[in-house]
Amino acid sequence: MNIPGTYRRRLARPGTALAALAVCGSMLAGCGLTSGSPMVDAVQPGTVGRGQPLKGAKLTVTSKQFTEQIILGQIMGLAFKAAGAEVLDRTNIQGSIGSREAVRTGAADGGYEYTGTGWITYLGRSKPIADPRKQWEAVRDADRKNGVDWLPPSKLDNTYALAVNPKYAEKYGLKTVSDVGRLLKENPKAATLCVESEFAVRDDGLPGLEKKYGFKFPSRNLKKMDSGIVYTQVSRGRACTLGEVFTTDGRIPELKLKVLEDDRKFFPNYNASPMINAKTLEKYPQIRQVLAPITEKLTTGLAQRLNAKVDVEGQDPHEVAKDWMVEEGFIKED
Repeated sequence: MNIPGTYRRRLARPGTALAALAVCGSMLAGCGLTSGSPMVDAVQPGTVGRGQPLKGAKLTVTSKQFTEQIILGQIMGLAFKAAGAEVLDRTNIQGSIGSREAVRTGAADGGYEYTGTGWITYLGRSKPIADPRKQWEAVRDADRKNGVDWLPPSKLDNTYALAVNPKYAEKYGLKTVSDVGRLLKENPKAATLCVESEFAVRDDGLPGLEKKYGFKFPSRNLKKMDSGIVYTQVSRGRACTLGEVFTTDGRIPELKLKVLEDDRKFFPNYNASPMINAKTLEKYPQIRQVLAPITEKLTTGLAQRLNAKVDVEGQDPHEVAKDWMVEEGFIKED
């Protein structure tokens, strides 16, 4: 498995991220965008890219440096390739800032990004918007002045959540985060929580969650550890009953964890959306039609399954992306 630590880059602190943007804007090479390779797959249009509307275009796709992002970047690149474009693959860029600045400056033409990251990290807004569609609209409207267009979002939501193994979910009647508050009152010894250190202190992590739901975990009930270890500890149910997870992590279905409903809508929406350089989109508006049906198919459950193929089964992200695109009929292999 190769997930631990990588997801935290998606949730960079706004102040730090905005400062880094200024540096990366003038020094893209220092942010990781130093190389790339042509996407040479022999793919043809399926249900997307018919008539090859991007024939003659030279497009560069990018992504951050974790499994889900790499898969999404490969999906975008394959779609462009099938639609007739020459595609340069510059996925797997270290951190959020490098891939973002590549798109903003035109060093890359597009990549999938998360609406919550756009709003909080890149635009510096401290209060997320609860409605997923309105959150995307706000990001789209605010980021246009930066030369970045956000196409309609997917249902794929890579956000924080609390999870429990099925045995404890049934034993303690845990379905929602509000049920955790009840458990803390009725049986506080049973309400133990495994978290990574950053989640334990972030306003959009545990402190904010406790404030929103009106409960408090005693310090003795908290166990801090690397994010990757949380999943196995929750599955075993020994060190902790509950754990902090990311909703699209492939280990959730693999370990049969139950994700609790965030019934008071505390955690920000992190819906994956195509983030496209505005000049590129103006020159090639066909990109909208090429990506729309693909984005519409992306869900949290699908992301879990695709991520698991890489992080649990050890498959190559590019092949995972291509296999899914072919299975869905979006593209065909020669």
